[in-house]
Amino acid sequence: MRQGIFFGVVGLFTLVAAFAHFFTTHQIFQFVSASAAIIVLAAWLGKATESVAHYAGDRIGGFLNATFGNAAELIISYFLVKEGLFEMVKASITGAIIGNLLLVLGLSVLCGGIKYKEQQFNAKLAGHNASLLVLAIASLFIPAVFMFELSPQRTETLSIIIAVLLIVAYVLWLIFSMVTHKDFLTDLDPEESQAPWSKGVSILMLALATICVAIVSEWLVHGVQHLSNSFGWSELFVGAFVIAIIGNAAEHSAAVLLAIKGRIGGSVEIAIGSSLQIALFVAPTLVLISLFFGTPMDIVFTLYELAAIIAAVFITISITRDGATNWYEGVLLLTVYIILGAAFFFA
Repeated sequence: MRQGIFFGVVGLFTLVAAFAHFFTTHQIFQFVSASAAIIVLAAWLGKATESVAHYAGDRIGGFLNATFGNAAELIISYFLVKEGLFEMVKASITGAIIGNLLLVLGLSVLCGGIKYKEQQFNAKLAGHNASLLVLAIASLFIPAVFMFELSPQRTETLSIIIAVLLIVAYVLWLIFSMVTHKDFLTDLDPEESQAPWSKGVSILMLALATICVAIVSEWLVHGVQHLSNSFGWSELFVGAFVIAIIGNAAEHSAAVLLAIKGRIGGSVEIAIGSSLQIALFVAPTLVLISLFFGTPMDIVFTLYELAAIIAAVFITISITRDGATNWYEGVLLLTVYIILGAAFFFA
């Protein structure tokens, strides 16, 4: 009965978004309806991911959630790249990274900490994640420093080299964490949970939810620039917070649900794993994709964006390095996120 109501709501919101996209010309209505549809579709995606994680474990489940959840982010950014809105693309990448590290992880730690006094996860995994986050900072910081000494053409070449190296590093990390050293990075045994669907149905649900999110994400892009112009919001704020929050809705729902059920390891894997995937795979991939449209996108981020990413990374490393969390650490993460949001709004 509950599943019937849930899928009825998902279908209703999706149909409204489809109607707005195909049969109206009101761009704000199109944007709002598409955003609402993505959020409810993300709840479906999160439910499917949780079910898959029940059978595959938190590491594989977290990776699948990050991958399928970031599909929306990648598709939205692809169409922004196609339109030449590079600054908004970089802002959305920034927003996705800090949103996962501060908002998604913060909400998960807070909600899980209210129910459980302390939750623990694999400290070795936290250490490796910290090293990769520092790599992400370095890869984004170096081009911004050297751009003043390089010509635009050399900056683009440097961006391509860094993009290729980051993708290689990310692929090798997957091999390391899921093949050669998977036994060392297994999370602590979670509480028993019950999957709503069988293994086959869970995978099917995950695939269908991702396809729907991808389609509605394309509709969302059509109203983005009009939204920015209508409300006088900067591309930096729209990309870093509005688009990022909508695009990360899948991670929000899945990570918080896992934390409430005592599976903070899965929440950490989703939040930090998704940020790493954005920084080490999605962003470099967008740089390479832009080559096919004739106007290459560099990987040079603004001072505001770099400051936000560095702040998010270091507070996250500080909180997760001991392999244990409590509700107050969630408050700290959310506080930093709100401070950054206010700064980006007035920038």
